[in-house]
Formats: sequence, C-alpha cells, structure tokens
Amino acid sequence: MQTLLLDEVTSTQEWLKKAYKEKKVTPPFAVYAKRQTGGVGSRGNSWIGQEGNLFLSFIIERSCLPDDLPIESASIYFASLLKELLQEKGSQCWIKWPNDFYIDEKKIGGMITTIVGECLICGVGLNLVGAPEDFGILDIDISLEEVVKGFLENVEKKISWKQVFRKYSVEFYKNKSFYTHIDQTTKVSMQDAILNEDGSITIKGERIYSLR
Repeated sequence: MQTLLLDEVTSTQEWLKKAYKEKKVTPPFAVYAKRQTGGVGSRGNSWIGQEGNLFLSFIIERSCLPDDLPIESASIYFASLLKELLQEKGSQCWIKWPNDFYIDEKKIGGMITTIVGECLICGVGLNLVGAPEDFGILDIDISLEEVVKGFLENVEKKISWKQVFRKYSVEFYKNKSFYTHIDQTTKVSMQDAILNEDGSITIKGERIYSLR
C-alpha cells in the first residue's frame, strides 16, 4: 500500500476523503502525520494529540476485504488487526467494544470507518508517546513507522472475519464493567451484553451495531 507522511494536518481522514474525491489518490492508499490539529473521533468528538502519536488514515476498496466481513463491523475488524500487531510486540492493550483501544481502564486510541462509494476510509489515532489527562499511553516502546508498516501489512493479508472475530470474542468479557453508546447521547451498561457473530451486541433484547 502506498503511504504518505505529512508534517502536520488538520485530520488525516478528512485530508484523505478530499484527496480521493478530487482523484489525487487511488486506493489502496494511506496517509499519516507527525502532528494532527483537528482529528475526528467518535460521536463527532475531536482527537488531537502531540507529535509522535499515531494519526493514520487509509482507503481501501471493499473488494479487497474478506468476503465474510460484515461491513458494519469494519472498524472492529481493522482495530483487531492493529491490536494483534501491538500484542505480538508485548502490549497488554485490548479493544473496548466496538473499536476503542484500552490499557487497563484507560483509553489510548480509537478507530473510525466511513463508506465512500465502493471504498472504506478508516482513521485511527493511538497514543504512542503522550496523552491528555484521563487518557492512557501505549505500554510498549514502538516507533511510529513500525506501527504503520505492520498494521497496513496486516490489512493487506485479507485475514478472514471469522479468524479475527474468534480472537476478538475471547477478550469481550473485559467490556462488562463499561458502558457504550447506542446513539449519539444514550449510554447503556455492557454488564449483560451479548456479542453476536456479526460484531453487533444484544442488550436487553435490542441488537446494537457499531456507530462508526
């Protein structure tokens, strides 16, 4: 996958969306930045971090993804591929449903995916070297370049959803003491949540899909 490193950008995801619509890039393509000043997080929140953290977005055609991947769970899939890389390097990070990276009980990053035509644009932020108050930092020493290279290599392997989901489900119990949002404002407890094979969860009989 072709990659581009920028010194500074408002948002790698917005930069990539604009570049793709203007036909300046062709998928698969990834862009990452040393600094990001206005990144997009979940539920419209911003994701801004210091230099040295991971600010990455990539675009990939849906035809390049595994046939068994439920498209509504693409963020879970991509987040799991990054988590696998980090755990192989010794990290204790895990994924809070659907696609936030945690060390113990502190968030260290997140994943967001949008559909643009026949492509997916996925953005990820991860605190490698620093974090705002109440957030955590990755627990291993790994370079920005190593994370980008290893993660994109995992994406290109086209690993099946079944294989990824099997590992994801093993750690799902860690969600039980947390809450999740079922819309832009409503929070619900994950205590009795049931994880379904398509990546959605069921809480009190209601099936909930990832918002992002």
